[in-house]
Amino acid sequence: MKQKTHRGAAKRFRVTRNGKVLHRKATGNHFLRKKSGSRRRRVEGQSLVQGEARTMKRVLGKYR
Repeated sequence: MKQKTHRGAAKRFRVTRNGKVLHRKATGNHFLRKKSGSRRRRVEGQSLVQGEARTMKRVLGKYR
């Protein structure tokens, strides 16, 4: 039987063409007025998943 993609993980992570897993950085959604501009810029964008990359690839159906 084919393995299904975990839909919750698919909304939060993505796999690059080189096989690296990216996630969105935390604390960038609300209470932004009290955070300085440099802090807001630091939390925008995406970063690499460090420890659980292999597990995330398997959950996303991208593991070879």
